[in-house]
Amino acid sequence: MVSASTSTQTAAPIRLGMVGGGQGAFIGAVHRMAARLDGHYTLVAGALSSDPERAKASAAELGLDPARSYGSFEEMAQAEAAREDGIEAVSIVTPNHVHYPAAKVFLEAGIHVICDKPLTSSLEDAKALVEVARKSGKLFVLTHNYSGYPMIRQARQMVQEGALGEIVLVQAEYPQDWLAEPIEREGQKQASWRTDPARSGAGGAIGDIGTHAYQLASFVTGLAAESVAADLDSFVPGRQLDDNAHVMLRFKARGGRQAKGTIWVSQVAPGNENGLKLRVYGTKGGLEWVQADPNYLWYTPLGEPKRLITRGGAGANAAASAVTRIPGGHPEGYLEAFATLYTEAAQAIRAMRDGSTLPEGLVLPTAEDGLAGMRFIQACVTSSRNDAAWTRLDTL
Repeated sequence: MVSASTSTQTAAPIRLGMVGGGQGAFIGAVHRMAARLDGHYTLVAGALSSDPERAKASAAELGLDPARSYGSFEEMAQAEAAREDGIEAVSIVTPNHVHYPAAKVFLEAGIHVICDKPLTSSLEDAKALVEVARKSGKLFVLTHNYSGYPMIRQARQMVQEGALGEIVLVQAEYPQDWLAEPIEREGQKQASWRTDPARSGAGGAIGDIGTHAYQLASFVTGLAAESVAADLDSFVPGRQLDDNAHVMLRFKARGGRQAKGTIWVSQVAPGNENGLKLRVYGTKGGLEWVQADPNYLWYTPLGEPKRLITRGGAGANAAASAVTRIPGGHPEGYLEAFATLYTEAAQAIRAMRDGSTLPEGLVLPTAEDGLAGMRFIQACVTSSRNDAAWTRLDTL
């Protein structure tokens, strides 16, 4: 993989389209900034809203050609696939229930897909989308952006190299407080769809941020959950989906040892903004990482003092350095982590376009990773409905 800090643009930018992400949308703007950061994409088309007038207004604000502002993603896929200068990839940044139909249409039109998480709003759709992606032969990237942080890549390589020994304990948490009041009833856009089962799916907080916590734990450790015991709550009266979840995990045994884990996610914990944390403990040492201070990774070899590893610092390994853009001491954060995934996707798209081998070191989250996340969500929901009974993921 070409280092984000040293890569140079030698080919024309990839022509990118976007579904969703119009006026009032948070994550669409994030994706656009991330796509621009390393210079690999140009946004040329969009179906930016299900409301045609809002879609046109959003396209005008972004400077898109009015002829390439579409009223639906179906129209966009058909028209862009027919153009010689049509989009090569599409970014899907809609509520969850649109992920499957939109991704399916673009994949079948021969267009690469970069999709926000979770994969879909239902496990059934997730299974179907994995098959569509496989048959299409096109790239499908799920933007679990936290896996793009340099210190997370550092942690992953350290685990792979055995610095922690056999993994025995994994703890992840992701508390927020923005849904501590029923703001969905006031028409707050982000809250409205995230608390609506028809648009979000069976999981509330467990789907919105729990999938991030689970994917991050699996990404760093290489472990997959075998079964979960989950207690999901809706603490805000009248809310249809969970806003807090406590999950115990049993990971698939590896090397004769079964690691255990816990995940806590909440959107009703006052004083927490975006408190994603990961702790991994093995027979030889432990790691701790906090998303609010992402350029630091704490490493403690068993029986020795705790050590601080910094992004761009003397202890940074090859995996971290490959996705580091600026010297140590200059903070890199959320947007850069997103941009790392977009840059790696661009490298893969160009390799596929040229018929060459994919660059080494790519660890992009795929549709299969998304399916694992959907199984995690469904297992947690099923377990909670059965009084936190242990539920195997492979039965779903």
